[in-house]
Amino acid sequence: MELFDRMLELSGQGFYCAQILLILALEAEGKENPDLVRAMSGLNGGLGFSGNVCGALTGGCCLLGYFCGKGEAEEMEAPESSQVIGKFVEWFRGFTEEAYGGFDCDHILEGDPSNKMRRCPGIVEGVFRKCMELLSEHGLLSL
Repeated sequence: MELFDRMLELSGQGFYCAQILLILALEAEGKENPDLVRAMSGLNGGLGFSGNVCGALTGGCCLLGYFCGKGEAEEMEAPESSQVIGKFVEWFRGFTEEAYGGFDCDHILEGDPSNKMRRCPGIVEGVFRKCMELLSEHGLLSL
């Protein structure tokens, strides 16, 4: 199944941007983690549907952290973790500020709920691809 089609399928199942990004990351490793996906719901709709920071941005940061962050006491965070996340945030802000004037849901949707279907799928797809690109560039993708 193509990435975009899988994203639309997940959206149709009631998942939102941050959740979709982590589901895709988990699937890339052949894993499932409903608890993690559930936790990601707090980022939906710009932090609890408040219209603040886009869930694709925060979800992308979480996706990157999933692959390069610390998860256990004896585990070390990848030395490049902050750099990779910083590059992603810079890319996302530049992309959304140029296209929509900001990086929060309110700017991206511009007061029109129908923009969610027109804009968000492309943003989420771009975020997933950019995250995979950054992880690959830095040798952090263990797939």
